[in-house]
Amino acid sequence: MRPEWTQVSYCYDGSFAGFLTCVDESFRYFETPMAFAGPEEEKISLYPQRTVETDEARARQVYRDLRDKVSQEARRLVSHAFLTCMPEKECAIWQFIRLAWDVGPGVTYWLADDRVDRLNKAVGHLYNEAHLLKGFTRFADCRGLLWGEISPKNRVLPLLRPHFCQRFNTETFLLYDHTHHEALVHQRGRWAIVPVEHMEFPQADAREEDYQRLWQRFYDTIAIEGRYNPKLRMGNVPKRYWQHMTELKGELEGAPPRKRELREPPSASCRRTEQRGPEPALPSRRSGPV
Repeated sequence: MRPEWTQVSYCYDGSFAGFLTCVDESFRYFETPMAFAGPEEEKISLYPQRTVETDEARARQVYRDLRDKVSQEARRLVSHAFLTCMPEKECAIWQFIRLAWDVGPGVTYWLADDRVDRLNKAVGHLYNEAHLLKGFTRFADCRGLLWGEISPKNRVLPLLRPHFCQRFNTETFLLYDHTHHEALVHQRGRWAIVPVEHMEFPQADAREEDYQRLWQRFYDTIAIEGRYNPKLRMGNVPKRYWQHMTELKGELEGAPPRKRELREPPSASCRRTEQRGPEPALPSRRSGPV
C-alpha cells in the first residue's frame, strides 16, 4: 500500500543545491511541493510551509542518482532547466523528477508528456538565448580589463563561460548580468561566477572611444542603403539586446542610422601592445579551471 503524499510549500535559499535538498526532503517524507519560495520571495500559501536548509551532501546524492538511476541526459535537463526563466520552474522540475523515478532512463523520450515537453521548451529557449549572446555580447577595454554587460531573461552565464573563457583565454575580463546580478570573472585560466548586487563600469577613455567609433563606422559603411530593412534586422537581432551593443544602442532613442565621420584617426596608443595597468584580483568563490 502506497503512503499518502501530503501537499506542502517549501522555503529554501534559491540555490540549485538547496532545490535538490528539497527534492530529497519531499521523497523522504512523502511530500508534494505545491510551491517553492526563495529567500527574497514573499508568497502567501494555503499549504503548510516548511523551511528546508541546504545540505550539500544530500544534494550531491540526488544529483548522482539522476545520472545513475535515470540518465545523464535527464540530469542535464534538470540542471539546465533550473537556469531558465520558466514560471514556477521548481514545481515543473520536481514533477519531471518524480516522473523520471517511475519511468527510468527513457523519460527524456516521452516528448508527448507535458512534464517533459515543458522542460524541453524552456531549456531550448535558454540555449537559443545563450547562442545569440555569443555573438551579441560586446566588450570594452579599460586599462587591460575587458568588461561587458548583458540583460538576459535566463541565467546564461554558466553556458557562456566555456565560450568566452576559451576565446579570451589570455585576457582578464568581466561579464556582468544585470538581470540576475551576477558576474563572470576570468583571469589567466581561472574563472568565477560571483553574485554582484550592483556594478558601475568606468567611463570609456579616449582610446576605447576611438575603437568604438571605428566599429560604428565599419557597421555603417558595410550597410547597403537599398536593402535597409529594420523589421528583418529586429527579427535577426531582437531589440532587447540593442542596449548593450555598441553599433545599435544609439538607435534605441529613435535616432536615424548614423553617418558618422571619425573626428580624428585613432592614436598610436590604441595598439594592443600598450603597457597595461595592474590586473584586478580574481574572486575565488565558485571558481575553477577553464
